[in-house]
Amino acid sequence: MTDDVLAVHGGTPLHGQIRVRGAKNLVSKAMVAALLGESPSRLFDVPRIRDVEVVRGLLGLHGVKVTDGADDGELVMDPTNVESASSDEINVHAGSSRIPILFCGPLLHRLGHAFIPDLGGCHIGPRPIDFHIQALRQFGAVVDKTPEGMHLTAPHGLHGTKLELPYPSVGATEQVLLTAVRAEGVTELRNAAIEPEIMDLICVLQKMGAIITVHTDRVIEILGVPRLHGYNHKPIPDRIEAASWAAAALATRGEIEVLGAQQADMMTFLNVFRSIGGEFEITDARVGRTGVTGVEGGIRFWHPGGELNAVALETDVHPGFMTDWQQPLVVALTQARGLSIMHETVYEQRLGYTEALNTMGATIQVYRDCLGGTPCRFGRRNFKHSAVIAGPSKLHAADLVIPDLRAGFSHLIAALAAEGTSRVYGVDLINRGYEDFEGKLAALGALVERI
Repeated sequence: MTDDVLAVHGGTPLHGQIRVRGAKNLVSKAMVAALLGESPSRLFDVPRIRDVEVVRGLLGLHGVKVTDGADDGELVMDPTNVESASSDEINVHAGSSRIPILFCGPLLHRLGHAFIPDLGGCHIGPRPIDFHIQALRQFGAVVDKTPEGMHLTAPHGLHGTKLELPYPSVGATEQVLLTAVRAEGVTELRNAAIEPEIMDLICVLQKMGAIITVHTDRVIEILGVPRLHGYNHKPIPDRIEAASWAAAALATRGEIEVLGAQQADMMTFLNVFRSIGGEFEITDARVGRTGVTGVEGGIRFWHPGGELNAVALETDVHPGFMTDWQQPLVVALTQARGLSIMHETVYEQRLGYTEALNTMGATIQVYRDCLGGTPCRFGRRNFKHSAVIAGPSKLHAADLVIPDLRAGFSHLIAALAAEGTSRVYGVDLINRGYEDFEGKLAALGALVERI
């Protein structure tokens, strides 16, 4: 047996308090941004997750000295001596992450060349890097494809350009931001992603000396500057992890207070949570007699009893319902009375995890049709990207194999809600985005153990 297996004794409501740290989807990008500076950067409230370790390793390969700061969760990154790394070393570190593509702009500015290996990440759709490469070429990069990856150079430097995304991709927007801030001249990006994590990355870059203007209608303008310095930054909290624990509270008929969670970035999720029949309360920081804050605020989520309501949902880019919220929430929807619809419009292959839920007693049918208000870019194509969930369903234990990060946490929620003992294989994949999830489960009274 491998120790990558968790025995989950289900049927016990989760109760208690946990805390979320900085958002995974910001922290890793802010770490890459440190490459652009000419002095050290400090990032606070960094979660101990696998993706952070991957980026830390890649920074180290490129000569960035990364050390733990004085505070818990503090990272200090000194990019004074940036250097080249071998393709073999990058490949070793990059197998579990797609982050190396974002190193290109900063490395082209600092060294004049960069390398992209074959990219890993979760298997939820191809997520092509074509636009990344196209954008880098528009900035002036020269791309040479080789069997081991792509080598990029910038013989005449990088220059501002006008770009328009065919879809408001988060990764492509990050690529343009990290490249444009030190490119000569003005860059205009249209149809940009405007997720909270993107706005927080812009805050990081502005602290470093960048000049970035966010206009209406998804237009971002960047005036390149010749040099940037380090930053001090506390990232926004992880709204994906917060929503995952909220779904766990609903699915297990429990109550979980998520310290650190912020209402503003979760409004769309909170509306849906309430529509289903869940309850939540925004909890302010507790201030002691001395005026010193004792416990930070957050959001308390709970199942109020009675039946949950079926809903019809479509995932979308911000400010729509986030694609990373749908998998844990679908588990809770298996307990709602009636037919719920989930139309996935961001990733075309993100509903495969529902097969495992059906083996546990759920009734979920997936379709190629767009079961939503408007057709999406996957319509009339051979992707099963809509799901109909019939409930309530009594879930029972099963052996589960985790396919990707978010689906993995959903399988874990299903095992917690099911009767009996499930064996969940590949749980270490959850460590990519959920800090100390086993410790948090223990704090919430879950009955789990490594086997």
